[in-house]
Amino acid sequence: MLEHDYNTQRKKMKLPEYGRSIHKMVDHILQIEDREERILAVKSVIDVMGMMYPYLRDINEFKHKLWDHIAIMSDFKLDIDYPYDPPKPETFIEKPRLVPYNQSNIKYRHYGKIMETFIAATSGMDDDNLAKTTNTELLANQMKKSYLMWNKDAVEDSKILNDMVELSHGKVRPNPELRLQEVNDIFKQQPKKGKMVTPSNQSNQSRKHK
Repeated sequence: MLEHDYNTQRKKMKLPEYGRSIHKMVDHILQIEDREERILAVKSVIDVMGMMYPYLRDINEFKHKLWDHIAIMSDFKLDIDYPYDPPKPETFIEKPRLVPYNQSNIKYRHYGKIMETFIAATSGMDDDNLAKTTNTELLANQMKKSYLMWNKDAVEDSKILNDMVELSHGKVRPNPELRLQEVNDIFKQQPKKGKMVTPSNQSNQSRKHK
């Protein structure tokens, strides 16, 4: 009865893009005792690997890469004189570098840092400024949307309004009777009803009307 040769039972390939035949050639070279014969065999395999990328094989940097790949496929056990410094195993087990993250403190992550920035900008507006009232309503509805996207639970409007007061350090106090959009309306594709006003574009708009 013939035994089946399943891929799952085979030795894992270091560089699958070269295929199993090239890996078998490298494994065979490891068994060659004569050093000079080994180097000749490696050069032959390098030529075969280069044929897979004929438009690159004459470029020095690519040749260097092929020799590096030979070292990797041999699990760095190939004893030959390399024309280039071979890669070291520790290069491939080096721990990834830590990615520096923004460590700015965010009171409520579901609202995000940008929302806090907009609230801070609105806080600096005069209380009798119509733009402040408009911003407050727009921001409150966006806060409700952000809350629902993060928590997936229903939320009372009073919770959103109280959070706005807290985030603004009491400088933005929406009307307690303000009714925010319903959940179904929030997630519908609707045309924009207003543009967020900041102190900078507010002054620009004022100049235009003069």
